[in-house]
Amino acid sequence: MTKVPNGRIFHFDVELLSRGMNITSEEVVQYFTDGRRVSFLLERRIAREIMEGTLAQSEGAAWDVVDANGDKWEVRSLSRQGVYFCPSYMVGSGRAFDEQGFLKKLDEIKGYAVSDIECFPDVPVWLVESEEVRNWYLSGELGLNSKISRAKALKLFEDWAS
Repeated sequence: MTKVPNGRIFHFDVELLSRGMNITSEEVVQYFTDGRRVSFLLERRIAREIMEGTLAQSEGAAWDVVDANGDKWEVRSLSRQGVYFCPSYMVGSGRAFDEQGFLKKLDEIKGYAVSDIECFPDVPVWLVESEEVRNWYLSGELGLNSKISRAKALKLFEDWAS
């Protein structure tokens, strides 16, 4: 099992989800390992169960969760393709990474709750503060656009946790 230093591991009951959603177990796994789909659910669990906070006021907010202390957090999924730390508006076809916008984002939020959806049904969640992400970026660990591979992310999380 993956070591989670300051987050936790969410467990999902595949059979219960399969029955409740009236889809196959394989379809449950497919759904819950797609970051675009499962992020909606993970944001809510992270807000309630880890942060004891609330969701951002709107989907268009520059963060996903506000914790019990009023700090803002982004929720990201670590998938087969890896994870990115830049704002969502910089990711996708026809969009470009903007270093100043990325660094400004790091100033605005406390950090990132990163969920390893590839481990479903036991999903580890790391809480990584913005300063650590900034250090990784400035030292060249994140690459030019703040996206890293799954293997690189797991290595950074492991080194950071020890």
